[in-house]
Amino acid sequence: MKRLEGVYLVIDPKRNWESLFQKLDGALKGGLSIVQVWNHWPENIPMEKKLEFLNKIKTYCVSFDVPVLMHDDWELADLAGLEGVHFDEIPNRFGEAQRTLKGKTIGITVGNDLDKIRWAEEQNIDYISFCAVFPSPSVDSCEIVSQKNIRMARTITEMPIFLSGGIQITNLKYLNKLDFDGVAIISGILDGANPAKAVQEYILELQKIKTP
Repeated sequence: MKRLEGVYLVIDPKRNWESLFQKLDGALKGGLSIVQVWNHWPENIPMEKKLEFLNKIKTYCVSFDVPVLMHDDWELADLAGLEGVHFDEIPNRFGEAQRTLKGKTIGITVGNDLDKIRWAEEQNIDYISFCAVFPSPSVDSCEIVSQKNIRMARTITEMPIFLSGGIQITNLKYLNKLDFDGVAIISGILDGANPAKAVQEYILELQKIKTP
């Protein structure tokens, strides 16, 4: 499997679906690397509608060879045939989840807890994501991450590192001294009029700050 890197889009299924599909199509054309579906559904939505939504997302992503991950609900990821799961916290049944999703991608959010990064390394997790780098209303459950701890992560693991939380084109430059592989974005792509252009701008800025 190629190294995970680049621009990682998190999709909120509580948004209007038709608008989301259009924006996803544009973002994929701009060069997205990964898509995650947030486990944040409309109230009382039946399972068949969840599967319908996920299948539609997969249909868009497959032609761009972009993996689709489910947030937290690893059983739904398996049922929908997605490429993996992203956990916010270590699940109680992690061993079962890992066995069920063998060969698929598993990522986990880390904060300032270096032991969680060590655990991820020991469990052969595929990537970690730091949340939150900057304040953001969509990640109000995350603590602000110390850049020192992001740097410390590289002394613990060589796995791909993503940064998330309030990342905009204009503040990426403040991350130029960190060793990371990509950024996870919601509003910076989905709230704009041109998702393809937004993804391209993130990619260019990442290339700029990662060039020695």
